Amino acid sequence: MLPPYQSCKRVKPKVVAGIPAYNEAESIGDIIRRALSHVDEVIVVDDGSTDNTAQVASAAGATVIRSEHNQGAGGATGVCFQQAREGEAAVLVTIDGDGQHNAAEMPSLIAPVLRGEADLVIGSRFLDKGCRIPRYRRFGITVISTLLNLASRVKVSDSQSCYRAYSKKALRSLDITEPGFAFSVELIIKARRQGLAIDEVPISCIYHDHSHSLNPVVHGIGVALSVIRLRATLKSWQ
Repeated sequence: MLPPYQSCKRVKPKVVAGIPAYNEAESIGDIIRRALSHVDEVIVVDDGSTDNTAQVASAAGATVIRSEHNQGAGGATGVCFQQAREGEAAVLVTIDGDGQHNAAEMPSLIAPVLRGEADLVIGSRFLDKGCRIPRYRRFGITVISTLLNLASRVKVSDSQSCYRAYSKKALRSLDITEPGFAFSVELIIKARRQGLAIDEVPISCIYHDHSHSLNPVVHGIGVALSVIRLRATLKSWQ
């Protein structure tokens, strides 16, 4: 007897969006609603927010994981990884919660992973000529990316972009130990070390007055030092 028709259907790969969020009640709802047009589930990690980020996110249709204390961007992204692994996601796409990224561009990040062409896809602001990055940010990102490329023998134009897609293989093999924004370079270094395929696609960007409250100079120096430290720690390259 032939099995039911339903059992012969190809199972659609599960795609999940992860949004680390800290006091993003103003923008998070719209991001979630737009993201749900392209993914099966949106996971918001409310990283110790003091506003109603969690309530807005839940009302918009997201699965909300709340942290009582602020863990930092790396810590919150690590929770996104954990939730995606436990949910057997085929792809995790991470996007900022401040409205800087366009959720409509998710398919361009997800597609290379679903085609088996990449394990880590980075949305690069430098590949889109229409993306107007503030000059001081552009300089800092370029310096950090150049240092990373020289130190780890990769070739990426935007090491600081957190708009990314990860394959199931990447989710299983990469771990995040950097609590702050240095996790962005940590994952690139570890992906390169483990032989994962890395790709970049162009993305647009919108900068607001409240986008990233960190001092860009302090942030840039901290990340640059992290590149050097991580490179020194992970000496065995493939």
